[in-house]
Amino acid sequence: MPIPLRKRLHADSAPPTLRRYGFLLLPRFSLSSYALAMDVLAAANDRAERKLYDTLTLSLDGARVRAANGIDLAADLAPEFAPKLDGIFVFADDLNVDFDCDLLAQQLMPFAQEGCLIAGMETASFLLARIGLLSGYRATIHWEEMARFSEAFDDVIVSSNLFEIDRQRASCAGGAATLDFMLTLIGQQHGNEFAAEISERFSLERIRPGSERQRIPLATRIGGSQPKLTEAVSLMEANIEEPLSTDDIAFYVGVSRRQLERLFKQYLNTVPSRYYLELRLNRARQLLQQTSKSIVQIGLSCGFSSGPHFSSTYRNHFGITPREERAQRALPARHGEA
Repeated sequence: MPIPLRKRLHADSAPPTLRRYGFLLLPRFSLSSYALAMDVLAAANDRAERKLYDTLTLSLDGARVRAANGIDLAADLAPEFAPKLDGIFVFADDLNVDFDCDLLAQQLMPFAQEGCLIAGMETASFLLARIGLLSGYRATIHWEEMARFSEAFDDVIVSSNLFEIDRQRASCAGGAATLDFMLTLIGQQHGNEFAAEISERFSLERIRPGSERQRIPLATRIGGSQPKLTEAVSLMEANIEEPLSTDDIAFYVGVSRRQLERLFKQYLNTVPSRYYLELRLNRARQLLQQTSKSIVQIGLSCGFSSGPHFSSTYRNHFGITPREERAQRALPARHGEA
């Protein structure tokens, strides 16, 4: 009789090692991101029917911490009194709070010296960089603080991705990306099938990879001073099935092609045709994940003239074919049937 999948975790190997993680809460942290991270680890323990993860809630002084929504949360202890940890996740949401960065450095440096994973959640990456823990590492931060982050720390390799895991440092944009980040860690430690099972409990279509970029509102990225650029993007979004040429877009917006290309280069760091193609591919990806339309139908509805053209373009951009994308979407359902 086949072993049920949840009974199969490490069935052919020694029992998994218990990992102990500390969640360090800074004043005005995001309670939702903290709760999501805790829930994912609790779900992993429940699904495995054994304790894979132990967690400690920490604060800089061991006292209660007030979240951004005004709720006070009790901490177990301060980091300096914690037992050996496999990872410490720092939660922060408001960079305008005045607190002691020297104390933060004093508390975290011993963990860094021991090779412990240190992760910055939401805006905590900024604080980790400030105390020198991200120098030479790839890191991300919530998009609202990205420009400030990039300008402040030229020794950090800043990305706009959902999350980054670079050796013994990690960072996550927070919010829903917290789920993807924690599930990816679990997948690395206990296998992707196990992580996919847990993702079902959170009604996720898929676990987004860290390389996927944050969805930054266009108005935020370019400000409100470029109406021609905003109008051009709106035209693209409204004409996915039958794409317009760059010349047509420039004509409808009322600028020259050269002016349009200059706007895209200056504010979006790309050319109009490339931006348009990425819009169409992202729309195709959404349809592959969320509908039962055939791959050919999806390709045509997103402006691709043939199935092979759609497939090769999709693979060149995302690294997998549309068929493989759809198979990944179906994977959690098959796991649930095991």
